[in-house]
Amino acid sequence: MTKEKILIDGMSCNHCVMALKRELTDVLIKIEEAGIGFASIEYDESVISREAIKTAVEEAGFVYNGEEALGK
Repeated sequence: MTKEKILIDGMSCNHCVMALKRELTDVLIKIEEAGIGFASIEYDESVISREAIKTAVEEAGFVYNGEEALGK
């Protein structure tokens, strides 16, 4: 499992956070913490691609702005 903090632009309120959580959980990403501008996630990199994460963020209406490793 991979743990990361993804950085997100375009979020401004808790409704944004909820929309992001909904999209990420739809693609089987475990959310450990989420707030305006970020989400700490855990996922199986053999099942979920970086592109799938980016697409989920974009489907929620935001801009994927990279990631920071949190450890395995």
